[in-house]
Amino acid sequence: MAEARRRFDASEKCAVDLDRGDRLAAFRERFSIPPGAVYMDGNSLGLLSKDAEMELCRTINEWRSLGIRGWLEGNPPWFYLAERLGAMAAPLVGAAPDEVVATGTTTLNIHSLVSTLYRPRRGRAKIVASRLDFPTDLYALRSQIALKGLDPRETLVLVPRDDGAFVDEAEVAALMRSDAALVCLPSVVYQSGQLLDMPLLAAAARQRDVMIGFDCSHSVGAVPHEFDSWGVDFALWCGYKYLNGGPGSPAFLYLNRRHFDLEPALAGWFGCVKERQFDLALEFGHARSAGGWQISSPGILASSALLGALGITVEAGIDAIREKSLALTSYLVFLVDELLSGEPYRFSIGSPREAARRGGHVAVVHEEALRICGALKARGIIPDFRPPSIIRIAPIALYNTYHEVWETVHALKAIIDRREFEAFPKERDAIS
Repeated sequence: MAEARRRFDASEKCAVDLDRGDRLAAFRERFSIPPGAVYMDGNSLGLLSKDAEMELCRTINEWRSLGIRGWLEGNPPWFYLAERLGAMAAPLVGAAPDEVVATGTTTLNIHSLVSTLYRPRRGRAKIVASRLDFPTDLYALRSQIALKGLDPRETLVLVPRDDGAFVDEAEVAALMRSDAALVCLPSVVYQSGQLLDMPLLAAAARQRDVMIGFDCSHSVGAVPHEFDSWGVDFALWCGYKYLNGGPGSPAFLYLNRRHFDLEPALAGWFGCVKERQFDLALEFGHARSAGGWQISSPGILASSALLGALGITVEAGIDAIREKSLALTSYLVFLVDELLSGEPYRFSIGSPREAARRGGHVAVVHEEALRICGALKARGIIPDFRPPSIIRIAPIALYNTYHEVWETVHALKAIIDRREFEAFPKERDAIS
């Protein structure tokens, strides 16, 4: 933290000065900030942008005026919108335009890709994953193993072996033995915010001839990726967190072109070669691209909102976004250490302290995390809670300010000083 101590101090003036020098500050005006709120939950659901709202309204007007003709006469044509979104997102992940497509949901895309790429055989059937994955990933992997007629209890190998907060890449690499068929990991651990060393893991997998893929829902839009140069086989991510596509936004999948000729295990008509899709042939002929792993028709209204939102990320530039994101989270870690680590506060940082090993959020740990989250929300500050003791705070580069980080930390201090958390229940709501 020596660099942070040279750059930051705990004064409000420091926050104001940092905001004055922010090159991305103008993007905040393009988002609808909830009135009176300090929104620190963009790692769960990004905010509505005016660009997304405009695209959604434009598409509704096309639907009104064109009806079914919008599939080819919309601007852009609805029929090709999933591929267009994929091409826009491709530079964010270091991929060719035809290796990315907007389709389905995160979990559906796990099923689609793993069902194709996981080919267990005698002596080589294990899937390596992490017990720190978002649980839906593990549900999908277990069901894919069961669909192959194997026992998930024996075939799914999880790291870490203890209840720690971090994944040890060396432990993962050590499990890429001759009995491993596939590795599926998060790019960022959703609780702690640890950013995995994807280049190292991908290189280890290629060296051992093991398929490897990543769930990048907590990194795309906040962290640059280079899937092609790293040699990643597949990846998937949602559109509603750092990409700000809205609730229920389409997800994305990436498939390295070396797998384009494989037959999709879960076939659907939107994976057909586009030019022949309306031949309505009884035999499936999939597009030799990531688009071949589409299953169903895209939701055009949701896709149009994502189109507007994604344009902002592309315009701002993923490198500039990452630079500010790291500065915001480093500032947050500094302030927690300076103001909240001692008695009577007892907050600690549950994320990696090395900036380059963090994603876009910080895990702030306290035994009363749930009730403290309630007190923050009562003050208009929106984080989220992850059991048993994590307050996740995600200052988003496109719309949060350094002063909001300063406000959040001082609110945490006041909540303990005044014991405001005691007014809130120890039981969580259905969504926390």
